[in-house]
Amino acid sequence: MKNGLNISPNGALDFLSLGALVHRLDPGIIPFHKASECQIHVSGGEFNCAANLSDCFRLQTGIASAMVDYPIGDLIAERVRAMGVKPFYKRFKHNGVNGPNMAAVYSDRGQGVRAPVVFYNRANEAGALLKPGDFDWKAIFGTGVRWFHSGGIFAALSATTGELIVEAMKAAKAAGAVTSFDLNYRAKLWDIWGGHERALLVIARIVEHVDILVGNEEDLQMGLGISGPEVAAKSKLDPSAFFGMIGKVVAKYPHVKVVATTLREVHSSNRHSWSAVAWIDGKTYHAPTAELDIHDRVGGGDGFASGFFYGLLSGEEPEEAVKLGWAHGALLTTYPGDTTMATVEQVRAFAKGGSARIQR
Repeated sequence: MKNGLNISPNGALDFLSLGALVHRLDPGIIPFHKASECQIHVSGGEFNCAANLSDCFRLQTGIASAMVDYPIGDLIAERVRAMGVKPFYKRFKHNGVNGPNMAAVYSDRGQGVRAPVVFYNRANEAGALLKPGDFDWKAIFGTGVRWFHSGGIFAALSATTGELIVEAMKAAKAAGAVTSFDLNYRAKLWDIWGGHERALLVIARIVEHVDILVGNEEDLQMGLGISGPEVAAKSKLDPSAFFGMIGKVVAKYPHVKVVATTLREVHSSNRHSWSAVAWIDGKTYHAPTAELDIHDRVGGGDGFASGFFYGLLSGEEPEEAVKLGWAHGALLTTYPGDTTMATVEQVRAFAKGGSARIQR
């Protein structure tokens, strides 16, 4: 049992995630009210990790999600296939007028002193209709799944999605899979139907079955109801506030073996200082700090999580796992879209201190 985690050495799937698939419309540096064209990126916090682990890190991954039979659904399903992720879909028919829909996320990249802007259209979203009983977990986990993952954005979509996560977590634990949950607390989503009080109740029931948590100090406070750190951080890159809260997390959830997050100091939309930290089975680890020239920041946190998960799945030492997550998250911000275009060789080179000198 390395790192306090009992990760199965093999399985038909190395990694399975549960969450909503979305499409993000991206007009680049042009704000939406002046946009005349945009790129379409397929995304979803849970899907991003599965896609990254498949495409960059060459693992066998899957996604359990909702899929609507209409052209936007077809577009998203094509991208899932292109990233090598095995789908387990609950299918919905579109009525030709108002859904159910695959959610849309709108996000311009900002530029310099102008911040990026993100807003949603999640009206009549198919993902929010998912509920316990929609997936045959016994059959899915029966083939062997090493790691199961979900997140707070999916939990916040409706009164049934959190219950579905609980159902899946129980099935994952019964099948011997390691479990992870990205807190990803989004007040906008919770406020639509339940608010902070409901969020605490739902997330608490999920985390009862979780081995690895991903989330920063705000996520820990808002998602878990943990009081703030006693020592204030000197900067966004100072890990003392994060590490100061771990004792409270473990006291409330003693079965949690790993807590990790990124650290980011935003100087402008295109210039960030970037690091990452983790508490792993009682010990703390801190990645270096890199100065990033940002192309598209969306997905960087999922990039860290997937690289970190890869390190743990691959049996790397804890410090190396944190560096792999940090390196992959950094590289992901240099590409358009929410999912990776890096190779595992590039990630390992950057984690070891590689540079941006031309490769010939």
